[in-house]
Amino acid sequence: MTEVVQERPRAKSLSRSPRVKSKGLPKPVLGLIGVLVFLALWELMPVLGIVKAKYLPPASEVLTALVADLGMTAFWVAVGETMTAWALGLAIAVVLGLVLGLVIGMSPFLRRFTNSTIEFLRPIPSVALIPLAVLLFGMKIESSLLLIVYACFWQVLIQVLYGVADVDNVAMQTARSYGFSYWQRVRDVVFPTMLPYLMTGIRLAASVALILAITAELLIGSPGLGNEITLAQSGGAIAGMYALILATGFLGVGINGVTRVVEKRVLSWHPSIRGEVTP
Repeated sequence: MTEVVQERPRAKSLSRSPRVKSKGLPKPVLGLIGVLVFLALWELMPVLGIVKAKYLPPASEVLTALVADLGMTAFWVAVGETMTAWALGLAIAVVLGLVLGLVIGMSPFLRRFTNSTIEFLRPIPSVALIPLAVLLFGMKIESSLLLIVYACFWQVLIQVLYGVADVDNVAMQTARSYGFSYWQRVRDVVFPTMLPYLMTGIRLAASVALILAITAELLIGSPGLGNEITLAQSGGAIAGMYALILATGFLGVGINGVTRVVEKRVLSWHPSIRGEVTP
């Protein structure tokens, strides 16, 4: 059981003390320094013989290969195929999770009826469905979509269920007493409370969708960056393989950054966003 801690109101002072900004380097600068240190260590490991260069090429060689990939049409085609699977799988999972979460969450009977089933199916890893995906769809994009939708669906569904459960019962009863229809209660009472949970689920699912897209391409052979990584490894292009791995990392960082910006825009009215203080 979560303990609720109530903060006592503070006594008002006659004069407000100015906010003291913490001294130190800004976060972007610290992040850049961390990246540079990581690249320096990476560059030194094969040079010093800690790791053989044929297994881990220097960072400079990998970055050169990545820059070369950026000028190749095949690279962007692979990126487009990966992002297509990511976007379609995420969209399907969000729609299914939102609709079923609202239907189940607003019915006490359905919540009790489906609780055991959800708790049984949710821990099953998506990669365990790879044989089924290959049997049904072969090496097509549909195989990737099956894994992505299954993994992301639970991220969204669970958050929506939590959000619906957090709706104030008094507000719901008041809406009923005023004659609000089912859809009016969903729109005016349930959705504003559930929206922060939904955005959290979408942000988590966006990262999971990319992981499953790359995993499906690596193991199943679906077209995309994961398949290109496998081809580079089998062809002995180790620097090119690491360059593609870095590309997937940059995609993940970009997706996370975009989802956070969207979350802040959508929830600009919410106290959790308005109360954020920039250090």
